[in-house]
Amino acid sequence: MVEELIVAGTTVAAACGVYAMAAARVVRQFERGVVLRLGRLRREVRRPGFTLIVPVVDRMHKVNMQIVTMPVPAQEGITRDNVTVRVDAVVYFRVVDAVNAVIEVEDYRFAVSQMAQTSLRSIIGKSDLDDLLSNREKLNQGLELMIDSPAVGWGVQIDRVEIKDVSLPEAMKRSMARQAEADRERRARVINADAELQASKKLAEAAGEMSKQPAALQLRLLQTVVAVAAEKNSTLVLPFPVELLRFLERAQQGAPEADQPASQEEQPAAPEKPAPPQELAPGPGAGGGTPVPEAEAPAGRRPPTTRPRFRRPGRRPPELPPSRAPGHRIGGRRDRPAGPRAVDVSARP
Repeated sequence: MVEELIVAGTTVAAACGVYAMAAARVVRQFERGVVLRLGRLRREVRRPGFTLIVPVVDRMHKVNMQIVTMPVPAQEGITRDNVTVRVDAVVYFRVVDAVNAVIEVEDYRFAVSQMAQTSLRSIIGKSDLDDLLSNREKLNQGLELMIDSPAVGWGVQIDRVEIKDVSLPEAMKRSMARQAEADRERRARVINADAELQASKKLAEAAGEMSKQPAALQLRLLQTVVAVAAEKNSTLVLPFPVELLRFLERAQQGAPEADQPASQEEQPAAPEKPAPPQELAPGPGAGGGTPVPEAEAPAGRRPPTTRPRFRRPGRRPPELPPSRAPGHRIGGRRDRPAGPRAVDVSARP
């Protein structure tokens, strides 16, 4: 009898131990337990710590209440100014109502991920490229509102949404680089022009002060020469006053005008050419004759001798060939006599 009681007690204890092990549950600090008994929701949410459920009858779902970091895959879209971009983001959210996270949605993580992707595509199409690159805070706020609106019914709260990266085409990157370079060059030129303006004003003031003391300009010139000579250079540059060059130019222009009338007055008269000698024509005497003018030598020929020549009386002058007759054309020109010829004035026999 006693042995039977001992066996029965041991069996009951073992059954209680098995029941206790099957009903015992531990909920961690960052979790909440949602119990479904025979498929129906138990409104009581199990708190962190040790808790018991009815084995086989109850089923408990643990919901993580920590902030979840979910990356959003890169989405490709066309902006409002017709530029194709790829944008990826990250979403920070947490569960605030464990019951709705279990009852209202099948998988709240997957639902939040899909909602984030669709909202990101929508925000890309509504924005310009400049807004995606420079005005991300406004876009992050708009994206957070678009995701948080349906997630409230799921017991999920969106804490923060950030756009991570915006990928642009290579052609667009080159265009933006050229635009940025041109803008920086413009600003550099404006700054340089402003510096030149300020420097010119200071130089004008310095010139005004130096004009009061002419020696200051010479001292400044000597300082410049000393500064140039201090370097190890083989060439020394000395500034030359422009006023001196202008004075020399005016003096050079006035000299020819003053010398021109004097040269015309002092020019000597050309000497008169002597009269050419004349040949003597045969006279009535036996051995005498009269001088006859000699023909002038054509250009390029040796001038005739100045000694007068005499012809014998009663002798005819030699006849010229037809090719050398006066008025004959040779090689397209007319051969004309160069001057008066000797004529026999004596009586023919």
